[in-house]
Amino acid sequence: MATLNLTRAVAADAARAARSGRPRGSLGRELRRNTTAYLFLAGAISCFALFSWYPMIREVVMSFQKTNFAGRTTWVGLRNYRHILADPDFWSAWRTTGLFTLFALVLGYAVPFCTAVVINELRHARSYFRLLVYLPVMMPPVAAAFLWRWFYTPDSSGLFNALLHALHLPSVQWLQSSHALAVLCLVMFSTWINMGGTVLIYLAALQGIPGELYEAAEIDGAGLLRRIWHVTVPQTRLVLSLMLLLQIIGTAQVFMEPYVITGAANNTTSVVYLIYQYAFAYNNYGSACALGVLLLLVLSGFAGGYLWLSRRASEE
Repeated sequence: MATLNLTRAVAADAARAARSGRPRGSLGRELRRNTTAYLFLAGAISCFALFSWYPMIREVVMSFQKTNFAGRTTWVGLRNYRHILADPDFWSAWRTTGLFTLFALVLGYAVPFCTAVVINELRHARSYFRLLVYLPVMMPPVAAAFLWRWFYTPDSSGLFNALLHALHLPSVQWLQSSHALAVLCLVMFSTWINMGGTVLIYLAALQGIPGELYEAAEIDGAGLLRRIWHVTVPQTRLVLSLMLLLQIIGTAQVFMEPYVITGAANNTTSVVYLIYQYAFAYNNYGSACALGVLLLLVLSGFAGGYLWLSRRASEE
């Protein structure tokens, strides 16, 4: 009887394997063969879940709570969201962040690409220029921010005003005169400190373009600008669009520049700086988490729009 049951079980297993189109025992052999890969993958997923997904979920939960990590935590519903929406600094921070992102798209997005194109066109000393462009990245960002704060000193002791005086031009109140000029000064520093890594990414994309395309364009009489427009830009379109998305996400989270250079003076408080103030100046972690969730939703909308446009472009 036992032999008959075993025979029936083996036959049923064979039938299931035949219906699935997979040889018997192939799943087990595949698992055993890739055990090392699955272990490495499980470790990476565990770290990602612990340090990325869990804090994100915890932030969403805390945005509906009143807590300071010391006393009792209470559930307050949407009160934190109503509180930050009624705060005048909320809309001011979004205007500053939007203006910073706009200036960064004009200045911080175009300058690194143009620099990469110029370096790529060089026939000699290309490596030295790559090193010169990358040098600011190796400088500690906070130390560089203090250096640029000295550059923007309003009297003649600052570097920029000293240069203006050398040209017999009046001094400029870089960080104190207007909101737009102060934000532009922050963007200039951000572009300088981050340009090295961005230029290297663009250079890698440019050096992947087949040289035959440039040779054909030169034979057709195309000059430098026409070669860039008709060969370089189309061939690096995917990298350009990806860098555009990363630029928007990165600049929307600006914090160090207003914190160190302006001290959020002249109305240069960004959204992330306001989150910092809610959490560590006002000891209101619930409102800080609520503002963080709103920023997450806005940036997720940008990322979703980018994926939708990319999919439509690839289908066309």
